[in-house]
Amino acid sequence: MKLTRVQLEKLEDESLASYAVHASRSKGRKYPEGEPEYRTCFQRDRDRILHTTAFRRLEYKTQVFINYEGDYYRTRLTHTLEVTQIGRTIARAMGANEDLVESICMAHDLGHPPFGHSGEHILNQLMQGHGGFNHNHQSYRIVTEIEQRYPSFPGLNLTWEVLEGMVKHETEYDKTDALIFDAHLRGHLEAQITNVADELAYTSHDLDDGLRSGLISTDMLREIKLWKMVADHLQIDTCKLDDLTRHSIIRELIGLEVDSMISDSDERLAKSGVQTLNDLQSLSYNVVGFADTMKKYNRELKDFLFHNMYRNYRVVRMQKKAERVLSELFNAYHAEPSMLPLHFQEQVEVKGKEQTICDYLAGMTDRFAVDEYQKLFDPLLLP
Repeated sequence: MKLTRVQLEKLEDESLASYAVHASRSKGRKYPEGEPEYRTCFQRDRDRILHTTAFRRLEYKTQVFINYEGDYYRTRLTHTLEVTQIGRTIARAMGANEDLVESICMAHDLGHPPFGHSGEHILNQLMQGHGGFNHNHQSYRIVTEIEQRYPSFPGLNLTWEVLEGMVKHETEYDKTDALIFDAHLRGHLEAQITNVADELAYTSHDLDDGLRSGLISTDMLREIKLWKMVADHLQIDTCKLDDLTRHSIIRELIGLEVDSMISDSDERLAKSGVQTLNDLQSLSYNVVGFADTMKKYNRELKDFLFHNMYRNYRVVRMQKKAERVLSELFNAYHAEPSMLPLHFQEQVEVKGKEQTICDYLAGMTDRFAVDEYQKLFDPLLLP
């Protein structure tokens, strides 16, 4: 038996919630194309994102620990994959469109520069007076103009719904800019699922990496409510934190959070009375999220990670090194644009010097940025 796109769309219409996004009702693409025989439009979008250069580069971009600090820490790519897995689980349970959630999750961090949030911070400073820098907006620019893979149009020509989900992606560290995507409407169900999957993923895996690295100890976590809940449920002695115990705790934490998220969101949906996608997007609040108690517990854990991991002297030292690398590269290229690769030199007249340099730096991986820095400023290295 084979399933065509039309049959796949019919299965969606029969199984998805009435307020979910259905592929058969997509607003389509900016540049009209014929759709494939055996994939829905959102499955096609997912595949296009997967094959981009920007997606592959995420393997060597920082999550918290710079790439060369160890092979076992999360990178921006593994973070993206974990967000995608959690997002699909939540989407399936809530009757949302899994393929749309997967596409948004896979694209949500494409615009991250090297060195994580410290890289974003310094690029934003360097670009003051020239539009600033925001990785959400950069992700949008990557899929709409920067990636050049098709002769008939710039970017990937993704569907309206994927682009809307990317633009309206919003977490504590990601601020949205709705642009032309109905700024008065909230993100659709699938965009809201991506938001919570992102926060849930980075909180749990940053805790895991913090424990593995030794920046965080079990003694420091004794008063954290979520940590105690998980340890009590598993009936384990967290003082003896070998690898298997740590894996068990993180796995249980993710399960606890996902179960709570689905239950709390379902209850909020039922109370809202929404029946259509427009009903959902017209609400004054997001329906996907934690209830107050779990939100409070998560806030406690996030604050703990901020003070004890993200602001740990080892992490801060690396952040300052990263800021210096990108600052000096930016200033060097700005003083002498002829040091840029030829295809970037050609973009200066079109995009302007600052935007061209910013795009070049934002596309770098951690190790490429470090190598480029050494080539430019170490007199003993060949360019």
